[in-house]
Amino acid sequence: MKLDDYKEIIRSRMSEERYIHSINVATEAVFLAKKYGADEKKAEIAGILHDITKETPKEEQLQIIAMDGIILDDVEKAAPKLWHSISGAAFIKNQLQITDEDIINAVRYHTTARQNMSLLEKVIFVADFTGAERNYPGVEIMRQKSYLGLEEAMAFGLSFSIKDLAERNKPICRCTIDAFNQIIIGK
Repeated sequence: MKLDDYKEIIRSRMSEERYIHSINVATEAVFLAKKYGADEKKAEIAGILHDITKETPKEEQLQIIAMDGIILDDVEKAAPKLWHSISGAAFIKNQLQITDEDIINAVRYHTTARQNMSLLEKVIFVADFTGAERNYPGVEIMRQKSYLGLEEAMAFGLSFSIKDLAERNKPICRCTIDAFNQIIIGK
């Protein structure tokens, strides 16, 4: 499939607002990929597809996850906002026949992060935080950090997410904490 095919697919699966977000993430991902030496084509594809199941009904997301043989842990079960990254990775693998593990993992971990992320995974994680339409408190700091280094941006983004979840008494995935610790320790 070509990029235009992926754009048509996501356009049919999401609102105009989410579509614009996906285009913006892809644009930012290409910029970051150029800056840090990641594969620009993969970054654009992963950016376009990262939210492919974001607006899919929760029951359907659970079906996509189950059909891929994925068993959610207790934290994942309690956090439906995470399901789109898991179902999205399964969807692009099984429905779109994407076989590139780096693209699949970039979609899978764009929300939670994880230890030992690839360069592409980091690019998509940061691009999702910094797309052009983003306007949350701290977005300009996040953008500045993304220009200084992916690790610095990852640390800020993970800290932001962990703090936000803790303040709202929401569960925090172990992989998010592990990613934060790895970046802070610098290993």
